[in-house]
Amino acid sequence: MFILNSEERMHTPFRGPFDPCPPVPFKTFVVPPNQFINFQPPNLPQFSLPEALRYGTLWPALFSPYESKSKGGR
Repeated sequence: MFILNSEERMHTPFRGPFDPCPPVPFKTFVVPPNQFINFQPPNLPQFSLPEALRYGTLWPALFSPYESKSKGGR
């Protein structure tokens, strides 16, 4: 089976009996981490300013790395 990170979800798309496209066994999508935080808790840990610029967020709890699924590209 596939190992997914905690933010990645998987579903099986509907395949009709007369669908001319090749079958796709499953599709994945990412749920952003801000969907799991109802409000900003006090004293939430923060990245240093250079790290925040590198990661694109000030709070480590909201950091979600992007992994490209394209073939052959960066």
